[in-house]
Amino acid sequence: MAEKEKEKPKAAAKPAQKGAAKGKEKGGKKTQKKYEKYEVTGDTVKRKNKTCPKCGPGIFLAEHKDRWACGKCGYMETRS
Repeated sequence: MAEKEKEKPKAAAKPAQKGAAKGKEKGGKKTQKKYEKYEVTGDTVKRKNKTCPKCGPGIFLAEHKDRWACGKCGYMETRS
């Protein structure tokens, strides 16, 4: 004897987000260009920006008009 399967209700469609038009993509984060942070000469590699003293090597300080700032820990140095 064959039993009839109960029909599952269809999933409701998701409502459109406010302010988002169909077909438009959301603005994403910009990609990092890590190759611009280093200078290679022969067999040596030199870092162009300052490194964060709290986070250690590999974390650079962002260069602003009047200061250097770390985006990871919040460390900041003012320019003199």
